[in-house]
Amino acid sequence: MNLSPQIEQKIKSSFAGQTMMTTFGAALAEISPGAVTITATIPGRCRQQHGFGHAAHTFGLGDSAAGYAALSVMPEQAEVLTSEMKIHLLAPAQGDRIEAVGRVVKPGRRLVIVQAEVFAITGATRTQIALLTGTMVPILPKG
Repeated sequence: MNLSPQIEQKIKSSFAGQTMMTTFGAALAEISPGAVTITATIPGRCRQQHGFGHAAHTFGLGDSAAGYAALSVMPEQAEVLTSEMKIHLLAPAQGDRIEAVGRVVKPGRRLVIVQAEVFAITGATRTQIALLTGTMVPILPKG
């Protein structure tokens, strides 16, 4: 199944409007039906006291990747909101960049179950630093 150009553009436009992703130095790397990858640097302003990327940075990237993955399988007129999201922090966020890979586990009309894996990347080394699981809610226009 291919992603419609309208849905792809909707995701790109929505992402461009997220000032937090700009703060994170994030970019959309890949968009396909049910899957979205976001990459980012680890800006100095997004580090915790030990110099690692802050968990909020990791969470924000994973949540957005999962949310856009959900949006990719929804009707064109729908929007998406996170209902709940759980994060397992597996390793410190240290590296040259971060990659968050969101995917739809189970689509639905009322709830979309999602997952995101977040990796820290240095050169050719890719270390999983987090696993997120959650629920997205389609928001349809009234009428």
